[in-house]
Amino acid sequence: MNDQSEVGSARFALVGVPNCGKTALFNQMTGSRQKVGNYAGVTVERKVGTARTPAGCKVDVVDLPGTYSLRARSPDEEVTRDVIMGRRAGEAAPDLLICVADATNMRAALRLVLELKQVGRPMLLVLNMIDIARWRGIEIDTDALEAALGLPVVTATAVRKAGMEALWARLDALLAAGIAAPAPSVWAEPSAHDLRTAQREADRMVARAVRHPARPDTVTARIDSVLLHPVAGILCLLGLLFIMFQAVFTWAQPPMDLISAGFDALGTLVRDVVPDGLVQSFLVDGVISGVGSVLVFLPQILILFLFILLLEDLGYMARAAFLMDRIMGGAGLHGRAFIPLLSSFACAIPGIMAARVIDNRRDRLTTILVAPLMTCSARIPVYTLIIGAFIPARTVAGVLSLQGLVMFGLYAAGIVSALAVSAAAKFLFWRRDPTPPFMLDLPDYKLPQAKSILIGLWTRAYMFLKRAGTTIFSMTVLIWLLATFPLPPANATDPAITYSFAAMLGNLIHPLLAPVGFNWQISVALIPGMAAREVAVAALGTVYALQGGGDQAVGLALAHSWSLATALAFLAWYIFAPQCASTLAVIRREAGGAKWMWITFGYMLALAYVAAFVTYHIAVMFGAG
Repeated sequence: MNDQSEVGSARFALVGVPNCGKTALFNQMTGSRQKVGNYAGVTVERKVGTARTPAGCKVDVVDLPGTYSLRARSPDEEVTRDVIMGRRAGEAAPDLLICVADATNMRAALRLVLELKQVGRPMLLVLNMIDIARWRGIEIDTDALEAALGLPVVTATAVRKAGMEALWARLDALLAAGIAAPAPSVWAEPSAHDLRTAQREADRMVARAVRHPARPDTVTARIDSVLLHPVAGILCLLGLLFIMFQAVFTWAQPPMDLISAGFDALGTLVRDVVPDGLVQSFLVDGVISGVGSVLVFLPQILILFLFILLLEDLGYMARAAFLMDRIMGGAGLHGRAFIPLLSSFACAIPGIMAARVIDNRRDRLTTILVAPLMTCSARIPVYTLIIGAFIPARTVAGVLSLQGLVMFGLYAAGIVSALAVSAAAKFLFWRRDPTPPFMLDLPDYKLPQAKSILIGLWTRAYMFLKRAGTTIFSMTVLIWLLATFPLPPANATDPAITYSFAAMLGNLIHPLLAPVGFNWQISVALIPGMAAREVAVAALGTVYALQGGGDQAVGLALAHSWSLATALAFLAWYIFAPQCASTLAVIRREAGGAKWMWITFGYMLALAYVAAFVTYHIAVMFGAG
């Protein structure tokens, strides 16, 4: 092979079963030289990075979705199969497959390796987490494994730089010698009998090459005896979720105050430097008030992602899915749906994409239908704005934040509604279809690695900031234009916004929303909120700033302009609010047509209206109007 240090870099693909540490290996190899996108034509997440070996060779690394077989029973597994076999148009086939296996549990990985060998591509087996295996007293004869498999085997600890030396040395040796050309593929989709035969062969290899200690480690078993207990386990899971939502509201407050103070100072500076007029109004009321009112919630979103990433790295996510299987099964959801639904707390789009791991189409469609009801991070700015304006910042029982409890209640309402909608979908569409049994490999517990967590947080922060700089900014500019023009007549006595296109549009829609207690300003804000839910906060910030709020915070403006009944109805609306346009587009693609997209939009709009109507009139009945 020619020198790869400058041109013609080799292309490596990481493949392995779920929970084998493949992504940690990818992060260690590529560091910050990676990007996340989607494979062409599908919404399966694509991670591609560039690595430099110790010898200076440049290699491109692709992190493929986890799979147990090339049979491809789910859409993300189809992508893995097609990339490995060079079937994807416009995607270069990998020069080398790096198959990653968990050194503490190699059974499923070795069966996958035996299947991958039939494809004919050069391959290297990496026994990851070798440090954990050795700590448990597990001895692996890599020479015997190499002889049995007929391919190179190397050990690694992906979470430590020092644990990668053997892998880098083997890769440099392969590159220096020249990676062999692919052999003709003899792969054919395996039957159930073929898979059982391959598994027996893999078990024989494990028996010959792996020696377990006489007294195996029982730490995982002792922890699981509590966390997987039908009662104690559920209580622990609820406690974790409760702590997470309390933290989202309380831990984030200091950095939120700093960001808010920064935008206030920036607005004051612009007013001092830029003369009164349209330019100053655009910069202060449009850009700073609009975008700033959304960016202030970045700390809360990062805290939510921090919990999700920590739980994933710790190995708890699969156990949470196991615990929730019985509860979710009663509502017509598969236990494996728990992970996509939990991911939807961050954003419904990756949650809907994660439903691809569910083999059964009925269960996958049900998960897609209810994933938007999970309280995504885009709702956090809306919830926080209203809670901060109308719920007192005091404690309950001396330790619990009342505002945090309300936030937890809103999240709980989303979960309960998702289960109810799932049960209704099962009754209406799939009452005769049995729910398949739930089987899931439980990974060993591992300490989360700071590097992987930080990379994950940075990726999410970048995506949020990118959306703030594109979608939210463009919607803010649109709202400012609508709320500013036409200019008021010379003899006008009302606020200038009263004569604008925004007021005209709001008053046109207002009769439809008046029964749920919404004013024309809310009516205007809901429209751009379809682009991204948090844009509603930016829209309210712009509308009330132009209405004469001046330096007054948006929350204070709402507290003076809305009744408590209106605020509660607005919260109820956003529990069920129809999804942003990008989520609806993903539903259309994942469900295979527009039918389920319109069903999702329609039922969420109906629930939002009914919930807001009932909430508003009950609140008025109790004197909150």
